[in-house]
Amino acid sequence: MTARYLPCVSVNLVADIATRSIHLGLSQLRGTITIRYRVDLSEAERAELQTLLHGGRHAARTLKRAQILLAADAGVPDETMAQSLGVGGSTVYRTKRRFVEGNLEKALSEEPRPGAKRKLTGPEEALLVATACSRPPEGRARWTIELLAGEMVRLTEHESLSRETVRRRLAENEIKPWREKMWCVPKIDGEYVARMEDVLDLYAEPPDPARPVVCLDESPLQLIGQVREPIPAAPGQVARVDYE
Repeated sequence: MTARYLPCVSVNLVADIATRSIHLGLSQLRGTITIRYRVDLSEAERAELQTLLHGGRHAARTLKRAQILLAADAGVPDETMAQSLGVGGSTVYRTKRRFVEGNLEKALSEEPRPGAKRKLTGPEEALLVATACSRPPEGRARWTIELLAGEMVRLTEHESLSRETVRRRLAENEIKPWREKMWCVPKIDGEYVARMEDVLDLYAEPPDPARPVVCLDESPLQLIGQVREPIPAAPGQVARVDYE
């Protein structure tokens, strides 16, 4: 039996990348490389993170990353940071790495995640948005997700389209075709103001048992169409229909 001598060699390398610091520890005996990223924030970056944490509404993941960067800049150990912030050690590592190798914006943003290819292309998604903002089919009061999925199959070469795909694309564009908001835009003139004042004066009178006030909402007229043209839905805005 022969023995082989393997010396334990430790090499510490320090590299500066655009004022960011990377500490490398190499152990020949173990055959692994451990990379430690050191975060050095500038005054402007520190102020930006503080503003992010104390103002506005932001995603929870973004706020966690901001806290990680500030703690790392203050010299808090990774294990302490992960425990106090309630995140995994890998989250701390990735956030620091993205800051050192990139910049503050990259560290706060989401990394591209692997996944299935989007079912709808850009033009097809635009077609879905335009369809959802158009008039519904004859006999339908409004678009539903199922109707939109069927319409997209008819208009494109897709053999099928899941309900979830349509729902996600609509949510990304802030479109809710099944919702509508009613509003009343009266014609403001002298006659309208006079009638309004008559009604308000009647409501202001004290109750009189001899002259009860009866309010009826029913109308003998059949509603067969819109008085004013509805405003169709648009990204970030629900459809609006006149109250009359």
